[in-house]
Amino acid sequence: MVTEIKFEIKESVGALSESPKGWKKELNLISWNDKEPKYDLRDWDAEHKKMGKGVTLTADELKKLRDILNGMEL
Repeated sequence: MVTEIKFEIKESVGALSESPKGWKKELNLISWNDKEPKYDLRDWDAEHKKMGKGVTLTADELKKLRDILNGMEL
């Protein structure tokens, strides 16, 4: 039995990269299964119909990640 995952992209924040196949690694604000929207980082096909595995973060988690990244020397 395949359970369909319902999602709605509320805001496209930005794309980080694009693969040779045309998939983009994007940060978006997404509502999964009609729940509160969360920030989501994952690969998407051009039509946003297929997706790769990703990471979903609350606004507080995203702020903490920003602080961690700002503290790194890259």
